[in-house]
Amino acid sequence: MRHFGHFTPEVRNALFHRQPAEFDVGSTAATLAVALGATLYSPATRPSLARDIVKQAGQGVVSMVLCLEDSIADGEVAGAEENLVRQFAELAAAPRLPLLFIRVRHPGQITDLMRRLGPARRLLSGFVLPKFTEDRGLPFLEALAEAETAHEQRLFAMPVLESPELLHLETRTETLAGISRAVTKYRDRVLALRLGVTDFCSAYGLRRAPDMTAYDVQLVASVIADVVNVLGRADGSGFTVTGPVWEYFRQHQRMFKPQLRRSPFAGPAEALRSALIEHDMDGLLREIELDRANGLQGKTCIHPSHVAPVHALSVVSHEEFGDAQDILRSVDGGGGVLRSAYTNKMNEVKPHRAWAERTLLRAEVFGVAREDVGFVELLGASVPTLREGVTF
Repeated sequence: MRHFGHFTPEVRNALFHRQPAEFDVGSTAATLAVALGATLYSPATRPSLARDIVKQAGQGVVSMVLCLEDSIADGEVAGAEENLVRQFAELAAAPRLPLLFIRVRHPGQITDLMRRLGPARRLLSGFVLPKFTEDRGLPFLEALAEAETAHEQRLFAMPVLESPELLHLETRTETLAGISRAVTKYRDRVLALRLGVTDFCSAYGLRRAPDMTAYDVQLVASVIADVVNVLGRADGSGFTVTGPVWEYFRQHQRMFKPQLRRSPFAGPAEALRSALIEHDMDGLLREIELDRANGLQGKTCIHPSHVAPVHALSVVSHEEFGDAQDILRSVDGGGGVLRSAYTNKMNEVKPHRAWAERTLLRAEVFGVAREDVGFVELLGASVPTLREGVTF
């Protein structure tokens, strides 16, 4: 699979200086962690789940989570498990699938589902582990390791950081230290850490409006900062931390002005700007940019219309790519400061090295835009579904 693989070769050639590379379930964990991109969640109760997965793969989705936890009622769990087994059997003949993960409620579901899925278990990339702390999380990781050994299949874990202990100031430091101990012990099996911002907000009875980002809610922003501080370091000890879910996909009455400037959308692209604003996408676009500025990669999504903007804004710009290459070429020369080829910034070799390495990994997975291609062109090619009223 590859990002933007659903585009025609002609469109990809027009957009990309370097096209996204192909990857598969056997790729390195570092590649897959970045390649997750917009991870689309779906309740495991959906009767048409297999068809939906195939459809979304055809529209550019490369990772999905099939949820047995908060998205379904307690009384629906047994039926949802049975549905998953049936749907995976139906998917066995599908030619093209995204990376598939199951979000479980308790550790026993991991070993049980791997057994019940039978040969179709080969389609599964791993499990999402809810409300992860050291005490609650280690049994999940132990069950995953047991299932991996029993079935001789590589499985990844994606712990969700969403517990009250992590949010509350008096327990946050020790909770983060415990999470770090747990995921470090199973480092080879932890693909990414996911942030459960909806649960953070619920602990205080909060819900952000569509014209506000997670970073405007200071209680949430402080947790994100501390998670990245402890678990997202670029010194080799950190993990990929993914961006929080964007909850909105319908038009709401606005209190504040739209967050997309008119000038980048001048001319024919004005219709695209209107469509993005109409679907509350301007707030999403701002949050995606703030995610990356704060050390997060990819994003949890609950609606297919969110996927294309996440992926479009994940493409590395021609300018970023050139800066990253220049920095890494100069590392062996002992460091120093370089003027960007775009003559608009300084590139300080040693401090910017980790950024450059991360940028080139993202460039491999999402590609590099042509010099004259910006986010407007990428969005314009990526979001025609905004005008088609896609539902899922």
